[in-house]
Amino acid sequence: MVAAKASGESMRIIVFGANGPTGRLLTRRALDAGHTVTAVTRQPDAFDISGGALTVQRADVHDAAAVSRVMAGHDVVLSSLGVPYGRHPIDVYSSGAAKILSAMTEHGIRRFACVSSSATVPNPNADEGFFFGRVLQPFITKTLGKTLYADMARMEQLVMASDTDWTIVRPSGLFDAENVSDYRVSAEPLPGRFTSRADLADLLLRQATDDTYTRSPVSLITDDGAPSVRELILREAFGRETASR
Repeated sequence: MVAAKASGESMRIIVFGANGPTGRLLTRRALDAGHTVTAVTRQPDAFDISGGALTVQRADVHDAAAVSRVMAGHDVVLSSLGVPYGRHPIDVYSSGAAKILSAMTEHGIRRFACVSSSATVPNPNADEGFFFGRVLQPFITKTLGKTLYADMARMEQLVMASDTDWTIVRPSGLFDAENVSDYRVSAEPLPGRFTSRADLADLLLRQATDDTYTRSPVSLITDDGAPSVRELILREAFGRETASR
């Protein structure tokens, strides 16, 4: 069952990770819905969205002072922070969450929703075919993306321990789609392999005005237009930055 559609109430929304694939979709949808949006990115010159209700701010989430500076005056904080898979240590999720949560407390902002991954919970796809459930997905989560998902788990711990009205959104394998689908969403882990970025952006934006999943994780699965396992293998094999959200 999909969460209720966002109300017509206009909110002052700040988006971290705004220049990523999901962040750009989220920013555009928020503007189209009539919200006032601050898009936060390390590279404002590369951000190609504009609008009268949009402010673009430069900040690195590792910089506590910069995060605090851009945070003031908002009602809702949405984070689609992401980085590519890599063998090097990753801390953008946990460090970013710590800086964001601290700034929210400083400025009295309570509503927070962030993107994590279904890989942080026990695998609900283990029975969806031997190759996918027992071979491919464990390789992605425990080898290819080991450092990334470990940091996502640290982020989740920080968020859940915070005194905010948080929601952690856990998509599965991300892919691009033109339109929002009739996606599945639940507070419990869902079986399914993929989530479109359009659906992810839609669900993230709904958290700005919908408290159904406050202080809860939420899983979402896209069934329409999802890629095949073969397409997933080719995408991972040739190094597409699927984890950059």
